[in-house]
Amino acid sequence: MNEYQDQMIASVQNEKAKQWASLLDKKYRDRAGRFIIEGIHLILEALKGKADVSAIVYDAERGLPAELLRERTRTDVKADWIQASRAVMAKCTGTDTPPPAFAVVAKLSADPEALFGGDCLVVALDGVRDPGNAGTIIRSADAVGADAVVLGKGCVDLYNPKTVRSTMGSLFHLPIIEADLTELLPKARARGAKLVGTSLQAEHTCYGYDWTQPTWLLMGSESDGLSEAVRALVDESVIIPMAGEAESLNVAMASTVLLYECLRQRRYR
Repeated sequence: MNEYQDQMIASVQNEKAKQWASLLDKKYRDRAGRFIIEGIHLILEALKGKADVSAIVYDAERGLPAELLRERTRTDVKADWIQASRAVMAKCTGTDTPPPAFAVVAKLSADPEALFGGDCLVVALDGVRDPGNAGTIIRSADAVGADAVVLGKGCVDLYNPKTVRSTMGSLFHLPIIEADLTELLPKARARGAKLVGTSLQAEHTCYGYDWTQPTWLLMGSESDGLSEAVRALVDESVIIPMAGEAESLNVAMASTVLLYECLRQRRYR
């Protein structure tokens, strides 16, 4: 049982409910500097990652989930705890079936120096518009211990609810920066990083390339690959060999294959 007497918001016309629902729209996320995360797992990952969580809202009918009840005793969690009607839960989340809880989180800040460490491994996305692919790449980058992810121009919004869900919480575990790649890539090269893309005409397979050096992995859009401006900055290209009849891998699968080869060479040689 929830022993706390939390504020109850029952009406979708409540001012807070309307503000939260507006965060499903990028324009209002940008204006407020906040976004919505849905479900117990993402909330726990946000708290684990020391994100700035301003409110945790849970379904009054279901009660406060036990996993979140344990978090209330943490002195470093400053969020308001609020219960809401099922109608409010549905209005403020982007899923067909409302989750048992959602949270309001400040947009993340990242130190740009994370991009330029000694043996850095940075993933830079150029025009990756599919939220599922972008989120999966962030998750894979987190899994292999990459230093950062950069979302270049034309990429899906990091705070799109589908992108956030696809990261499975990894967006709270490593720096993610939205920036102009044509400005950042020359800086990365000047700091000693190799800019590596993929190409069907590449001389190296991904298994014959040396990933132990400071590397920025550049991955392009699902349909067009790297833009002309970014392709012109690539130092090296690799190809992922395929023994079967598949024409290609999607950008999330290809990124994951390349990132795990980076991990293998760096940690398990």
